[in-house]
Amino acid sequence: MNAPEGTPPRRRILATGPGGRERWRALALVLPLLVFAGVTFLAPLGTMLLRSVYDPVVADALPETIAALRAWDGEGLPPEAVYDAAARELGLAREARTLGQVAGRVNRVESGLRSVFTRTARDLGDVTGGPWRDVMAGIDSAWVEPATWHAIRATGERFTARHYLNAVDMQRLPDGSVARQPEERRIYLPLLWRTLLVSLAITVLCLALGYPIAHLIAHAPARRANLLLALVLVPFWTSLLVRTTSWIVLLQTQGVINDLLVALGLIGDDGRLSMIYNMTGTLVAMTHVLLPFMVLPLYSVMRSIPPLHMSAAASMGATPGQAFRRVYWPQTLPGVGAGSLLVFILAIGYYITPALVGGSSGQLISNMVAYHMQTSLNWGLAAALGALLLVGVLGLYLLYDRLVGVERMSLG
Repeated sequence: MNAPEGTPPRRRILATGPGGRERWRALALVLPLLVFAGVTFLAPLGTMLLRSVYDPVVADALPETIAALRAWDGEGLPPEAVYDAAARELGLAREARTLGQVAGRVNRVESGLRSVFTRTARDLGDVTGGPWRDVMAGIDSAWVEPATWHAIRATGERFTARHYLNAVDMQRLPDGSVARQPEERRIYLPLLWRTLLVSLAITVLCLALGYPIAHLIAHAPARRANLLLALVLVPFWTSLLVRTTSWIVLLQTQGVINDLLVALGLIGDDGRLSMIYNMTGTLVAMTHVLLPFMVLPLYSVMRSIPPLHMSAAASMGATPGQAFRRVYWPQTLPGVGAGSLLVFILAIGYYITPALVGGSSGQLISNMVAYHMQTSLNWGLAAALGALLLVGVLGLYLLYDRLVGVERMSLG
């Protein structure tokens, strides 16, 4: 195919020459992957981020009520016009079957209002005239409390930072200021800190266990190294659910480990250790699951280090500890960094293992995200919590790039 007239000679060569055709062919081969990544990753990610700040349910169902509340100064009770609009639109929402969604959103800001909304909308069907303030107050006294209307006005914002404030245990007061949640409702920041600490602990455990294993494999004879590497890869060939269930069998009070300790006389039958449905179970099971992600990057780096380096250090008078610290360890840092970053990022978003073996004290923030997605159906808050995790992971990646350099990362 000839290039269009007027195309500069160099551009015409690029468009029609072998190099240009190769580029178009390469683009055609990559295009399905780009489409797949866009549909399965970028689109859900964008939807999640949008849900964390955009919630139009109340604004769509009660537009006149929200508009009237914007003119309210927030002092005392709103005017009769607000009650009139609310009485009319509650009935319309009940007919449109959106009342449950509206009541659920408002109930998240001010608890106890779900039943108030449903009962009021039902009873208003038998009322023919106002004044609506007296009518609604007769149905439920919550309608003559300013907190109810503040909650409706807060949830009537289409774009809101409310979910992000809740995700860090903060709230917006009626006067517009931001304050901390009451002590009994502060659950997300402690969970975030627990998730970070657990992920860091698992990373350290995987490094402490994986470093000598990778060193052993890298310096073992070929046949033994292949066998050891196969044993490291066994978890990849086993279902995650099967591995986690196996740890439940091993760690439970009447499990294999406790039975062995009792048989050896190390503990009494009435003093069996509690190693499951707590933080111990979470640490043990997640370390086992994530250990290969530490061993493989370390092994790929260690096998490329010539053994003569340590011999040369010893010949120059270095002790084994000095040779390791000043010669071997610095050369393995790309593998250490890659494995640590990989394990930490995977651990911070783990869900199945903590859910099965963690109990109430071993749950992580990912379990709370799943709860809001599947049980409470508060997708906005779940999206905000997920967005905070995403920002944390990106921040960690940028910090690693700044301190060590991503180009030094070795994943094997």
